[in-house]
Amino acid sequence: MLRLAIPNKGRLNEDTRSLLSDAGLAVRAASDRALVASLGGEFEAIFVRAQDIPEFVADGAADAGITGWDLVRESERPVESRLDLGFGRCRLVVAAKDDSGIRSIDDLAPGTRVATVFPRVTRAFFSSVGKAVELASVSGAVEIAPHLGIADVILDLTSTGSTLRVNGLREIATVLESTAHLIVAGPTSGRAATGERAQILDELVQALRSVLAARGQRYVMANVPRDQLDAVRRILPGISGPTVIDVMNGGSKVAVHAVCPAEGIYRTLNNLKAIGAEGILVTRIERLLA
Repeated sequence: MLRLAIPNKGRLNEDTRSLLSDAGLAVRAASDRALVASLGGEFEAIFVRAQDIPEFVADGAADAGITGWDLVRESERPVESRLDLGFGRCRLVVAAKDDSGIRSIDDLAPGTRVATVFPRVTRAFFSSVGKAVELASVSGAVEIAPHLGIADVILDLTSTGSTLRVNGLREIATVLESTAHLIVAGPTSGRAATGERAQILDELVQALRSVLAARGQRYVMANVPRDQLDAVRRILPGISGPTVIDVMNGGSKVAVHAVCPAEGIYRTLNNLKAIGAEGILVTRIERLLA
């Protein structure tokens, strides 16, 4: 039985559960407060704080984990990403008060105080840009620090930047972009999976990748005039071209099937109609293995 550490609350928990369910690994817990749950097959889930997951994975308490890349970087633990899951998107940024006159990292004076809940990432970033700063470690409500004189600038997470703007702050640099990742112990940890465990983790990666690949794609089927196949190839390029099938008693019509991006699908359908397509059907895709 392999253990998968997943966040115990919040949006990361919800998105992780949804992804696992779509991959055929629905969480089956005895109650909402359960700390362990079955995922079926060879996996069980353990629910822990998102920031603790790199520690659990690096120490071997979990065989894999799902958490934000910002938390992985902050942990500095010997883990590696097996798959970028795409959700939980946010950025770590440096921000200053609108009226501070600070517009870029170059404007920061030596000894500038930086409030953050990411001290390791902060030290590494300012060291990389050659700026000597002082850290003011806080546990939350980082945006208030410059207004209270606790710090000159902050380094914090943002998704849209709206919270920063509401609190009179301006972004002056992006430190890193973060999404949720599936992580495993790295080769230097001494806990890297081998043998059957490694094979099962590979199968997990493939299952999750197939679900992610299917999201944002649609399967399109239509009967089109045989003499319009060149146009069909342009409209429905598919993965390696559309599949063309003869229709029984179809006469001049053939059936075409193809995978298409969901974005702009309305335009695809209009283009098919324009060349005389009929019986157009669009369906969602559960898995897509390239």
